[in-house]
Order: sequence, then structure tokens, then C-alpha cells
Amino acid sequence: MTSIKSLCIIDDDPIYTFGVKKIIEMGNFNVNAMFYQNGHEAYEGLSSKIDNGESMPDMILLDINMPIWNGWKFLDEFLKIQPDTNITIYIISSSIDPNDTKKAKEYNIIKNFIVKPISIEKVKELLEQNT
Repeated sequence: MTSIKSLCIIDDDPIYTFGVKKIIEMGNFNVNAMFYQNGHEAYEGLSSKIDNGESMPDMILLDINMPIWNGWKFLDEFLKIQPDTNITIYIISSSIDPNDTKKAKEYNIIKNFIVKPISIEKVKELLEQNT
């Protein structure tokens, strides 16, 4: 199993991001977590890491519906600058639109599409199965 050293959460929901922070703390996961509120902010942050030769996160939990850049826009732009990536990406979204789940399957990099609300157990499972 791969060891997750860093996790990137791209989501504009403060309750969800707070919950993920608490799960990481309480679960004693030795993970460096970075949080971005929209796709553009994440793109800028991760682009900066690439430019500075820093390592990319091992896993991204990506929301779809966000202001400025949604999850799809982020993925399209991010894959232009990081096309050969080993990052595990999960879509974590409140969307129940079948078109979103269909679109997620078009991206080889997306491991799974998970509908919110996501349980504490599910977040732990994602972290544990990849650590």
C-alpha cells in the first residue's frame, strides 16, 4: 500500500473541511493536509509547488460545485500542468446529477465518486486504505 504523506482537500464547505481536519487529528493520521476553497485557489497553490520543485499531494478530495473554478475546471487545468500524476483523486460532492458521475468516469485519474454527506467512517476508510 502506498503511504499518504500529504492530502489536498478542495472544497468550499467549511463544515466539511472542519470535519476532515478533526478526523485527521483524532485518527492520528500522520498526514500533511492542505485546504483550498475553490479550484482556482488549488490550481495556483499546486502550480506554485510544481514551480518550486515541491512534492504534490498523494491524495486529493475534490468537490465539484464551487465558486470561481469548479472541480471539473480544476481537473482540466491541473492535468495540463501535471499530466503524468500518481495522485489518487476522489470526487466528494453533494451532486446527485447522473451526468457528474458519468463525467467522473471519463477521467482515469478519479478513483471514485462519493456523494456527500460523507461519514467519519468513510473518510477514515479512504485514508486507511491508502496509508
